[in-house]
Amino acid sequence: MLTDNKKSLPLHIAIIPDGNRRWAKEKNLEPWQGHKAGAEKLEQLARWAFNNGIFCLSFWGSSLKNLEKRPLREKQELLKIYEEYFKKLIVDEDIHRNRVRINVIGKWESQFPTSLKKIILEGVEKTAHYEEHELNFFLAYSGDDEMLDAVRAIAGSGIDPKEITAETIKQNLMTSKLPAVDLLIRTGGEPHLSVGFMMWDIANSYLYFSKKYFPDFNETELSEAINEYSASGKRGGK
Repeated sequence: MLTDNKKSLPLHIAIIPDGNRRWAKEKNLEPWQGHKAGAEKLEQLARWAFNNGIFCLSFWGSSLKNLEKRPLREKQELLKIYEEYFKKLIVDEDIHRNRVRINVIGKWESQFPTSLKKIILEGVEKTAHYEEHELNFFLAYSGDDEMLDAVRAIAGSGIDPKEITAETIKQNLMTSKLPAVDLLIRTGGEPHLSVGFMMWDIANSYLYFSKKYFPDFNETELSEAINEYSASGKRGGK
C-alpha cells in the first residue's frame, strides 16, 4: 500500500526498464516480444503512478547504441512497438483526463522513420498545454552525449567561465525543463547505471534496484519503491 503522506511522495520518478530481452529468452520468445511486454507494463505503471499523485514519470526507452547495434529485425520490431504505443497514447482517455504532458527526449528525430516521427510529434503537440503531470520518454538517448553537447554549447556561447553556474549547465541539457529526479528505479537485477542516464538530474536521487525483469515489475513493487524512498526522508537532494 502506498504511503498516505502525499507530501513525502517523490516529485519525479525515473525508470531504467532493464530485462525485457532476458525475460523473453527465458520464455523462449523473440526479443521484441519482451519489448512489447515492457511497453504494456510501462502503460500500466504510468496509469497507476498518475492516479496515485506522482507528478513526473520518466522512462528510458532506448539508447543510441541500442538502435545502432541491435540486429536489424529486432530494431524494426522495436520501432513498430513505438509506433503502436504512441498511437494508443495520443488517444488514451487517461492521458487527457489526467492532463499529462508528453515529452520525448533524445536524438530520435535523426534515427526514426518519418511515419513514427509524425506520430510522436502529434502526441507532444496535443499535450503540450497540460500541466498536471509529465510523462517523459528517452529515445535514442545517451547521457554521455547529452553532457558533451551541453558542454560544447556552453563553450560556444562565449560565456565567461567564472559566470558558469549549475543553472547554466541545467539550461543547456535536453532535460532543461524537467525537475531533478527524486527516485531512480532500475529493474533487471543488475545494480548499476548506464550510459550516463540523466547524470546531472540523478546526482542526488534515491536509488532502487529491483531483481525483477521489467515485464514482471508491477504496481506493488513500484509502491514499495516509493514507500522506501518516503521512509528514507530524502527530499530535494538532501
